[in-house]
Amino acid sequence: MEHLVDIVDRPLSEPEVASSVRGPGVGGTVTFVGAVRDVDAGRDVVRLEYTAHPTARQRLADVVAAVAADYPGARLAAVHRVGRLEIGDLAVVVAAGCPHRDEAFAAARRLIDDLKATVPIWKHQTFADGTEEWVGLP
Repeated sequence: MEHLVDIVDRPLSEPEVASSVRGPGVGGTVTFVGAVRDVDAGRDVVRLEYTAHPTARQRLADVVAAVAADYPGARLAAVHRVGRLEIGDLAVVVAAGCPHRDEAFAAARRLIDDLKATVPIWKHQTFADGTEEWVGLP
């Protein structure tokens, strides 16, 4: 089964990602959207940029394949944005379409959790006080 896997430097479309997991046999669809927020750990965020390692797309495909192996019949999608993002922009969209809702919720949760834990995409935040922070570095 073909799954949507991508890392892009353009705005993300939640409807496009969600629609990619619908189809025959899909009774439940769950979508998770991660957006850039204006505050992190009590500090005002003014700029944010995501950078991906050259292997990130393959690592993301590996995560999707592992989740798919544990949820037979699942249709999965995971798209992450890189580059400079503004407050409110979508940074990541994942979706899972499964025969039943419980599987869809579990697959979507696993997909975003494994993506965040293992795919080499790093966030560089600049705060209003002039400090900076990298998130997700090994």
